[in-house]
Amino acid sequence: MVLGKQGRLVIPAELRTALGLEPGDELNLQRSGTSLVIQRPEDAIAELRGFLGDAAKDGRSLVDELIAERRAEAARE
Repeated sequence: MVLGKQGRLVIPAELRTALGLEPGDELNLQRSGTSLVIQRPEDAIAELRGFLGDAAKDGRSLVDELIAERRAEAARE
């Protein structure tokens, strides 16, 4: 790939086909160190859900757990 004068990148056709990308698809661009990561929003969400592991699967609310922990800490102070 070659970066164009206006900062545009063209994803090669074989990659677009392999990834199922279509014109007009929304993509997120994220910097990871000195690399760029391009992914669809739904793929990013699926990746984040994977980080949550079993907590997301068993219906636990990590937000509720965090609030309960913080309240318990505040009560001990």
